[in-house]
Amino acid sequence: MKTIHAATELGNGSRKVCLAIGVFDGVHLGHQQIIRQTIADARQHDAIALVLTFDRHPGAIVAPDRVPPLIYSPLQKLQAIESLGTDALLIIRFDQSFSRQTGEEFIRGLSCALGKIQSICVGADFVFGRSRSGDVSLLKTLGDELGFTVHGLAAVALDHQTISSTRIREAIRTGDIDAASQMLGRPYSISGRVVEGDRLGRQLGFPTANLAVTGMVMLPNGVYSGSTTLAGQRYHVALNIGLRPTIASVTPELRVEAHLLDFDGSLYGQELEVGIGEKLRMEKKFASPAELRQQIARDIAQVRAQV
Repeated sequence: MKTIHAATELGNGSRKVCLAIGVFDGVHLGHQQIIRQTIADARQHDAIALVLTFDRHPGAIVAPDRVPPLIYSPLQKLQAIESLGTDALLIIRFDQSFSRQTGEEFIRGLSCALGKIQSICVGADFVFGRSRSGDVSLLKTLGDELGFTVHGLAAVALDHQTISSTRIREAIRTGDIDAASQMLGRPYSISGRVVEGDRLGRQLGFPTANLAVTGMVMLPNGVYSGSTTLAGQRYHVALNIGLRPTIASVTPELRVEAHLLDFDGSLYGQELEVGIGEKLRMEKKFASPAELRQQIARDIAQVRAQV
């Protein structure tokens, strides 16, 4: 999959483009339907299947006080889109300047930069552009003029309820891992860049990788089993999410710490994705670091017993 940051970088020559547009946070089953329709169109018309998304949630610019936490990190989202078989991914920088475009200006600009657009596929309730001026109706009007067809696909339902990023976030927040995984169409996982911590885990005898997860929706605090794959090798993981109440801190902050069983090496700077298994226990304050160390050993033994 080719990843670009401006429509003019596609280099499609005389080939037509079939376009999917959306935020696609989580790349859930509804998003997958949109992207697969785009790919099917492209194969039918010998066109390029192009997915267009944004480098951040648009709410971060237009409504920063209401921007929702993300389900997936940027790398997770990219990999999920690539796994569906699209030809190219266009990641647009969503900033103040971009947010001032009307829906019509946005589509006309894409048409000019991409050349011949064969089709555009979005969700039926998708809105875009300044003051939410763009929708499926506008796309169809412009399609009649500019020569592209429009698919406004109805939402996918699960258990008689519409699948949405909002519903998935709620499932994650409440710890309903199975529901989140079903709506995502893949096992739920947490991913983040490994950053420097205070090395407390190493002092306790259980080194951990500290994941940067700012802006991400998180499971309830506690200890979870999980797994990850590095260089083709699978490792089981004991994952702690919480404020580490045993450790004295004036300003406790949420930490996501992964202990990889039987792993010896440095992961700093890498993005680590941990597939979530089951919750082992709630977060708890222990009387001493020694008591905490004993509990961590029991947690790891429990993870190992699940192997």
